[in-house]
Amino acid sequence: MRLRTNGLIATLALGLLVGTLVAEAQEPRKVYRIGWLGVGSTGSQLRDKLKPTPQLVAFRQQLRELGYVEGQNLVSEYRWAEGKHERLPDLAAELMRLKVDIIVTSSAQPVIRAVQRTTRMIPIVMAGSGADPVKAGFVQSLAKPGGNITGLTNLAAELHPKRLALLKEAFPQISRVAILWSPGRQGQRIKEVERAGQAIGLHIQSLLTPSDIESVFSAISREPIDGLLVETWGLIIRNPGRIAEFAVKRRLPTMFGRSRFVKAGGLMSYGTNRPEMYRRVATYVDKILKGVKAADLPVERPTKFDLVVNLKTAKQLGITIPPSVLYRADEVIR
Repeated sequence: MRLRTNGLIATLALGLLVGTLVAEAQEPRKVYRIGWLGVGSTGSQLRDKLKPTPQLVAFRQQLRELGYVEGQNLVSEYRWAEGKHERLPDLAAELMRLKVDIIVTSSAQPVIRAVQRTTRMIPIVMAGSGADPVKAGFVQSLAKPGGNITGLTNLAAELHPKRLALLKEAFPQISRVAILWSPGRQGQRIKEVERAGQAIGLHIQSLLTPSDIESVFSAISREPIDGLLVETWGLIIRNPGRIAEFAVKRRLPTMFGRSRFVKAGGLMSYGTNRPEMYRRVATYVDKILKGVKAADLPVERPTKFDLVVNLKTAKQLGITIPPSVLYRADEVIR
């Protein structure tokens, strides 16, 4: 009798196990769809997974560590405006039609604005907003975003006083520095940075970026300057090598906000560690896909910043970087 009972229990257990496995096999696995929108011109490279940027590599790696695998439970849809802001609304609408679960935007204010105007429902994660997200109207506050937008802010313009200080420390003899601002930069922020420069003995000449790179070079050439600080945006991102070459020919010590410009031949950069920032963006995506509302995820400020120096360019310029600056550099290109 006991053997018969045990056999019956074993049969029932096996039946339950088989039923569970069949149910799991029949239940479709959730595939999440992430939309990407940027203003740059590297869309085909990213979409085809050719030469992915370090930040994209970091983002993908972090997502994989969190259990998301491209082509299995994750599909990424990349859309890039090729530097044409007027294309952004249509590209944002296209992502809506693809029924993405979440949208990651680049740091450019026009990109975030275009997505914000397209949807108030789909969660949006900013990959380092260059603008103050509260003043720009993207969120109600950093602690309580309150809508469908959250993510990171990269303190772009807030770091300019530090960049000017580093430029002055490296080259004490400079006195006139031009700042090449991105389009749409607010006058009050410009005034704040100009005052910060004046406080350390620098006369600041603010230049609003023209629409093409040759006009940029012409605008800089007209100014009697001995230093240059360049904001990062679409036109600048598309021409890192040309800008670096121009600065060397003009013998201008130049400070950028991203290391890619230094690796392309620029002199110095100081800014957010972008791979680390994109790893944080991946954690935001994960939390939202798991059910946390964007409204409840505080907007983060970056905590790690990198100073990168190119000694090859310094040699071309005939200048010496002081040991005090080199000692603090996170990366030195020799």
